Amino acid sequence: MADSSFDIVSEIDQQEVKNAVAQALKEIQTRYDLKDSKSNLEIGDKEFTLTSVDDYKLRAVRDILESKLMKRGISIKALTYKDPEAALGGTVRQKVAMQSGIPIEKAREIVKIIKNSKMKVQAAIQGEQLRVTGKNRDDLQAVMALLRDAKGLDIDMQFTNYR
Repeated sequence: MADSSFDIVSEIDQQEVKNAVAQALKEIQTRYDLKDSKSNLEIGDKEFTLTSVDDYKLRAVRDILESKLMKRGISIKALTYKDPEAALGGTVRQKVAMQSGIPIEKAREIVKIIKNSKMKVQAAIQGEQLRVTGKNRDDLQAVMALLRDAKGLDIDMQFTNYR
């Protein structure tokens, strides 16, 4: 019997992100508490820039963005918030990085979790993703459940290429 396998990846659908940002911008422009607050949301290649007049309104913009992303099926774990900083015109700016691929430290943590589970599977790091192989499909599904429930990983994971 051939080995079964699946890949652990961390990808974000860029089109869904653009749609969520467009919806968030529309809500920011129409919300009464954010009128005349110079609140804005810009999307770059791998990051967002949130801008507003003060920390309270910046937090409101962040909440709007998160709610729109969640409605579009994008995990909030895929975002990394940097500290807010002062910007021109008395505004506050915050950068938000989008995760792309699994960082090597997190990949090593995932491999360690799989090895400590004593299941008969092998995990291999392949660039920014991991491949888990095993003879028994039930073991592979148990690994998926183990990783979904794992505490402390705090990264967005998808399981693809299940064969």
